[in-house]
Amino acid sequence: MDFRLTGDQRALQAGVRALLEGRFGRERLRAAVGKPGPGPNPPLDRALWRELGDAGFFALRLPAKDGGVGLGLPEAVLAFEEAGRALLPGPLVATHLAAGTLPGAATGESVVTWVDGELVEWLDAADCVLGPGNAAGAVPVRSVDPLTPLHRVPAGADGARAAPAPGAACRSEAAVAALLTAAEQLGSAARTTEAAVQYAGEREQFGRSIGAFQAVKQLCAQMLVRTEVTRSAVYGAAVTGDPVEIAGAKLLADDAAVRNARDCLQVHGGMGFTWEADVHLHLKRAWVRAERWPTAGEAADVLAGALL
Repeated sequence: MDFRLTGDQRALQAGVRALLEGRFGRERLRAAVGKPGPGPNPPLDRALWRELGDAGFFALRLPAKDGGVGLGLPEAVLAFEEAGRALLPGPLVATHLAAGTLPGAATGESVVTWVDGELVEWLDAADCVLGPGNAAGAVPVRSVDPLTPLHRVPAGADGARAAPAPGAACRSEAAVAALLTAAEQLGSAARTTEAAVQYAGEREQFGRSIGAFQAVKQLCAQMLVRTEVTRSAVYGAAVTGDPVEIAGAKLLADDAAVRNARDCLQVHGGMGFTWEADVHLHLKRAWVRAERWPTAGEAADVLAGALL
């Protein structure tokens, strides 16, 4: 089985990176972080969401006959890797999964999130008010990541009910969600590795760049190893689609994203702890993603079950 990227896949990856750099570069990222909202979290940029829809981001795996791009899971992984690298905000995975099933999801006219095992429309991204389904009455809560609005559904809220038993379709969606989230974590791990290496080459101490010191070299080398091991696992799982391999890829990706962000912060030293640096945004986003689709404990249980 050949896991190497094809020419078309490399072109797709480069195209998505160029698209995100143009439409959600660092200036727009920092503006989104600092934008106040009526609730505890900044509002989601609906205009950006529609731009992503126009570019086909959410409809990548939707068949061409249904108005989609008609690509496969490996191509979606490449796109979501770039989204993770750019710290693109919002429920990207859920909206991607809803393309073709919920009106407006494929085009970015609707924002879709996943609550209690269901994909539901997010009617007001600023206030976390959710549409029809079991998420009615959701209450916004403050998120550790300033660009990831979170909500909770109070017990007994109107429309709330127990999560349905996971059928085959639900399990399949959950596996795809886990893989795409792992791809986002991979993109973040790669970006923090690049940021650490770049800063180590620019910052000087005692008359030479800090990248010349063995301790800093070792941190950067460890970051690269984590990233490339994760890349192999995520790309491989995208080709096979095996749920056990996806669980392993998610476990590796969560570890790489969190630990690489921490090491990147260490390379930056005091600068890494400031609000102006982007390092903390990668770390906080990695923490949030690590608690989704599944958590480390749930992924470990899947792997243990397959071994037994």
